[in-house]
Amino acid sequence: MLRPPITRSSSRSLTLSARAAALQPSLTLAIAAKAKSLKSEGKDICSLSAGEPDFDTPPFIRQAAAAALEAGQTRYGPAAGEPALREAIAAKLSHENQVPTAAAQVLVTNGGKQALYNLFQVLLGPGDELLLPAPYWLSYPEIAKLAGASVRLIPSSAAEGFRLDPERLEAAITPASKLLVLNSPGNPTGMVLSRAELEAVAEVLRRHPQVAVVCDEIYEFLLAPGHQHHSFAAVAPDLSDRVFTVNGFAKGWAMTGWRIGWLAGPSEVVKAAIALQSQSTSNVCSFAQHGALAAISGPRDCVRTMAAQFSERRTRLSDGLRRIAGLELLPPEGAFYAFPDVSRTGLDSMTFCNRLLDEQGLAVVPGVAFGDDRCIRLSCAAATGTIDDGLLRLERFIAGL
Repeated sequence: MLRPPITRSSSRSLTLSARAAALQPSLTLAIAAKAKSLKSEGKDICSLSAGEPDFDTPPFIRQAAAAALEAGQTRYGPAAGEPALREAIAAKLSHENQVPTAAAQVLVTNGGKQALYNLFQVLLGPGDELLLPAPYWLSYPEIAKLAGASVRLIPSSAAEGFRLDPERLEAAITPASKLLVLNSPGNPTGMVLSRAELEAVAEVLRRHPQVAVVCDEIYEFLLAPGHQHHSFAAVAPDLSDRVFTVNGFAKGWAMTGWRIGWLAGPSEVVKAAIALQSQSTSNVCSFAQHGALAAISGPRDCVRTMAAQFSERRTRLSDGLRRIAGLELLPPEGAFYAFPDVSRTGLDSMTFCNRLLDEQGLAVVPGVAFGDDRCIRLSCAAATGTIDDGLLRLERFIAGL
């Protein structure tokens, strides 16, 4: 809800810009904040809303940042990021993801969200279209609108496995289409695009050379057993001159508050994004980048350990949801979310979630924020006791309807 204009004593009023007036705040952050506020007031609240690992950042990463802080790494740095970190990210993409990348093609950003923001700002403008498979992470359309672009949705449903249909994708492409978002493993559905699915997408895009692709790979390490992550640029190397990768340290290394992500892709566009960052936030926190360098250069044991625990929790949450009468769930294949269909209750997702919080003290996110009003999103980035508690509250709520 917009606030009324601020009125000064001179009787002149300030009004918001059109883009600010149209902007919707993040519903996931708002619900998480409300749950924390209610809990601080002494209310019995269980939250399965936030997409934030409950693990501490691994000690060797914290120690590297602390050592950099003590060594005086507290000054301005290059707007594009510390050279050693850019080199390490390029090496990770080249060797782990099979996407040949040079350091000049990498921009270190304040989280993956800023990487997307910078890319959308330098690629999109009025008259351009963002192609967005739905359900989608709720910030994609808002960031596109801030760039002046419109959004063309490519819908899917649980009955279709939340898969991106190549024919539907091609039918959605218009002369104004400029950028396609691929998010795998996906938020909120947890679906993972197979190599065959990515190859089918590549076949479509070869017929439409004006369409670039941004691959949001923030959950690449969080996979259910039997599933594998594939980078689109590795699957379709002939399209690499129009493929961008966004990733970060938040999910895989439990570094959400560090706010370190990256954008990688064609150097001329990355160069423009660096210029934009130099005129907005400038460099990411200098000593935090040294922690990120330790993370990406160090052993992956901590990442694998956390990913294994998320897999156990994902199974626990999915199995529990499938036992609750009135819900339908397509088991997630990655990330740390479940996206069950609650439409059989007769409630829209916002009403469902508001009543669930008020009546049972359980905070989850309405699917309407992700483009599907039939569903709700629950996170398993929480202790098993919290997951079990949340399932009990959800079952009580539905039984009482």
